[in-house]
Amino acid sequence: MSSLKEKTANGLLWGGIASGLQQLLNLVFGIFLGRLLTDADYGMVGYLTVFTLIAGSLQEGGFISALNKRKNVTRADYNSVFWFNTLMSLSLYTLLFFCAPLIADFFHEPDLTPLARYVFAGFVISSLNIVPRAYLFRELKVKQNTIISFVALLTSGIVGVTMAWQGFAYWGIATQSIVYAVCTTLGTYWVTRWWPSIHFSFRPVREMLGYSGRLIITNVFVILNQQLFSILLGKLFNRRELGKFTQANKWNTMGHSLISQMLYSVTQPLFAKVDDRKQQRAALQKMVRLTACLTFPAMFGLSIIAHEFIIITITEKWLASASMLQLLCVWGAFVPMQTLFQNFLLARGRSGIYMWGTIGLAILVFGAALLVSPYGLEWMLRVFVAVNILWLLFWHHFVCRLTGYGLLAFLKDMAPYLGLSVVLCIGAYFLFSGVTNLWLSLLGKVLFVGTTYCLTLWLSGSVIFRESLLFLCKKGKAS
Repeated sequence: MSSLKEKTANGLLWGGIASGLQQLLNLVFGIFLGRLLTDADYGMVGYLTVFTLIAGSLQEGGFISALNKRKNVTRADYNSVFWFNTLMSLSLYTLLFFCAPLIADFFHEPDLTPLARYVFAGFVISSLNIVPRAYLFRELKVKQNTIISFVALLTSGIVGVTMAWQGFAYWGIATQSIVYAVCTTLGTYWVTRWWPSIHFSFRPVREMLGYSGRLIITNVFVILNQQLFSILLGKLFNRRELGKFTQANKWNTMGHSLISQMLYSVTQPLFAKVDDRKQQRAALQKMVRLTACLTFPAMFGLSIIAHEFIIITITEKWLASASMLQLLCVWGAFVPMQTLFQNFLLARGRSGIYMWGTIGLAILVFGAALLVSPYGLEWMLRVFVAVNILWLLFWHHFVCRLTGYGLLAFLKDMAPYLGLSVVLCIGAYFLFSGVTNLWLSLLGKVLFVGTTYCLTLWLSGSVIFRESLLFLCKKGKAS
């Protein structure tokens, strides 16, 4: 158990480093691209995001999670999944290639046809690295994933910015995603040294389809829920509004992904390896406290500096995105907690609950947003945020049934960090409301919230905060 604990701690550390480096690079390249491109450019790529993500989810087929859940994985299992994913991705690309003109007609954008056919090639390339990624994920090789992601992001970011600088507009963003897919695929094969063989059988795939099939349906609805406004804005409004939302959602996603990706890299393998109910609950409670401790101050903090952040980084031409970002960050503060509960359910083989819960959420959000769409985009965003936060109770209900981790215990673990973050962020907002210098306002809010938050946790004797500092100090001395 101590070995698993150490492996989990190292996984969290490297997962945090990976997420931090990824978001840092995304921040740098996002600033350059935001200054070089327009909201219409982002809108063009935003039209295609939902199709790319759904196609990627279908070709991945939930097999990374299915292979992780499998007790003993053989080379035949890996080989079977590789060829199935390759055939699936080629079939999907062929279908989307011929559907590209229909997509362009739907959004009344003729230029989408060649762009779509180019962008969709990315998920075919990504399908080739499903098996190496599954191996790295199963073995908690987070350090190796960190290096691969860093190199891929750096290379693709440089290519994207260079193309935007040379006047290629939205083609720069599209090429950035293609280059990233190529780099990650080459990197995973280089690290794992795994190569497919011609001899294969689809029998292992059939055995995993019951579990992975539910994940496919679920992931499609997850994407539909996340990309709801991209679909509605693209159809009900125009590509400039879609571009503004895409920009705001990008920064929100970068914020909460820093925590979510770190958790995803270790929680599902961790929960899959712990069978005792008491140990499961103890591990879950510790992860809830850690998630709350990190996420709430970060996302609420981003919400109160949205105005200054947008103007300083990508100039006033994106100012309309700031109010959208403020609302989205409130939802983003709860996304890592939702991810934690979902990973627990998946690790315990409850993909059916995950599937129906996600379908229910997507239908509810879509219906509610359509209902308030006559009142404008802001009301649609408010409804989206409110429904997603309240749906956290749904995930908790089923986690509670499996572990006995009741609602009061959950709120007790989460509330101190939530309450402290809200109070400090509201205080910082009013304290610096009269400051007109953008840099002074941004730095003042960040320093006030960050310093006061850490000091309060230290003085109040927060166990998870002290344990995290102790672990980081040990790692620092060891290195």
